[in-house]
Amino acid sequence: MPVHWTVSHPARLVVAVAKDDVTPADIERYFAGITADGAMAYAKIFEITHTPTALNEENLKALGERVIYYAQHGQIGPVAIVAASDESYAQAKIFAAAAQVRRPLAIFRELHAAREWLDAQALPPGLDGG
Repeated sequence: MPVHWTVSHPARLVVAVAKDDVTPADIERYFAGITADGAMAYAKIFEITHTPTALNEENLKALGERVIYYAQHGQIGPVAIVAASDESYAQAKIFAAAAQVRRPLAIFRELHAAREWLDAQALPPGLDGG
């Protein structure tokens, strides 16, 4: 599987890493998996540095529309995308522009900076421990 993820319920965090050729179906499996785990509203780190440009602009926009669908049917948490290469950074920008919903989203070149930013973000009401 080109997308691997782990869910930490105690930390309310999903960490996903995409490698090799990633298809829209792979991202859909990721969405379905974290939804089934009850983690769609959790904070997420999504590392895409090691993916070739397998997802074209049309596919990235379609996935962004899918995020909008999920947002309309429940809460989604903040997302930090890690994209160290120029190619992956460009892909992340296209996705971010297409997936504009009410939740923080930022793109980073380094995992450490992404985690620091994510730790400073508020989780949706009901998931913030209060």
